[in-house]
Amino acid sequence: MVYVGIPKGQADQEEEVLKTIQDGDSDELTIKRFTESREKPGALWHIYAAKDTEKIREFLKKVAEEQGQENPVDHDPIHDQSWYLDRSLRKRLHQEYGVQGWAIVQFLGDVVFIPAGAPHQARTRVHNLYSCIKVAEDFVSPEHVKHCFWLTQEFRYLSHTHTNHEDKLQVKNVIYHAVKDAVGILRANESSLSRP
Repeated sequence: MVYVGIPKGQADQEEEVLKTIQDGDSDELTIKRFTESREKPGALWHIYAAKDTEKIREFLKKVAEEQGQENPVDHDPIHDQSWYLDRSLRKRLHQEYGVQGWAIVQFLGDVVFIPAGAPHQARTRVHNLYSCIKVAEDFVSPEHVKHCFWLTQEFRYLSHTHTNHEDKLQVKNVIYHAVKDAVGILRANESSLSRP
């Protein structure tokens, strides 16, 4: 979070932000960062474990059906980013599916790392508390290649007009270049490796 713009002279907005942080199920230490340390909160995130993805997807489809919305086969309620799980939906998700996430308030200067495959309320679905500027970057770590590859496969089944249809992570390229570099290092050190 590189910038948080707080309007001057709007005390009521501070109370609204505090209420949003509290309703977002934030912990006491986070609330104290805002109320006592006077840090600048920029966004409220809700992040879930990757293992709960299918349960969340099933829940969102169920809620959509209850509201009379369609669930086209080539769309995905998670990748579509068309839902914001407010407090009542988060509570219902926990009660009906046993899924509970983590509420994270991102303050000025904070970095939020989201593990590959972890559903989260992101981009347009993050709850911005004030005007803010965030820098986001997708990356592939060796520990999460399996999840990244799985996500790439999920994206393939989305409609061709979907914003997430393309392979943004370029997982196959990452794997290819990692193997190529490893083989190059092994070949360069071949003579020293063969000595007893």
